[in-house]
Amino acid sequence: MLEHAAGQPWIYPVLLVFFFIDGFATILPSETAIVGLSALSLHSGEPNLWILGGTALVGAMAGDNMAYMLGRKIGLTRWKWMRRPKVQKMFAWAQYELDKRGAVLIFTARYIPWGRVAVNYVAGQTGFRHRTFFWLDAFACITWVGYSIGIGLLAGQWVHHNPLLGVGIAVAFAVVLGIVVDHALRWWHKYLEKKDLAKEAAASTEVAAVDPAEKAIAGVDLSKPAS
Repeated sequence: MLEHAAGQPWIYPVLLVFFFIDGFATILPSETAIVGLSALSLHSGEPNLWILGGTALVGAMAGDNMAYMLGRKIGLTRWKWMRRPKVQKMFAWAQYELDKRGAVLIFTARYIPWGRVAVNYVAGQTGFRHRTFFWLDAFACITWVGYSIGIGLLAGQWVHHNPLLGVGIAVAFAVVLGIVVDHALRWWHKYLEKKDLAKEAAASTEVAAVDPAEKAIAGVDLSKPAS
């Protein structure tokens, strides 16, 4: 049934909606879908990888930009799920990171399911420039689509005699690799946060070490007598 569905023309509009919803709700496993179908395409030739990649790209970008617009229009507390402590913590993290390194965050967040939703909402809510967001997100989505299809093709090659087993292996491989990438990106962002805090602490120490008398006459050339 799965192989039959993969060869039908209606699967592409269905996938388009699938990827679109995942861009702002994260209730559908978009990575699993594109990886599994890529592995199946390796054996049966369906679905067409180019059309699959284009569908995923358009759907993902549309979903991300919808999240951006929702963040601009409704804020971060309108719906009940937004007010959950964990979600609010994620929003706070996204806002901090956007202030520090917006371009890096928008790119890397595409690979963190809940992280990308939080970043997209916060980018809209904080007034991050939409044109800049659009192009950064486009680049992130292109690499994400290539990454996902590559995983499906790589893992699907391990089992030649059973296409569906290849799909299962590809999905399992993608889940494990996704967890590794997720934790690696989170660790990297936490490392950058610690560096920021260390710089701020060093700057505070330097300011506190300045003599009050020097502060009072800051900008005065002490080598010349006052007139």
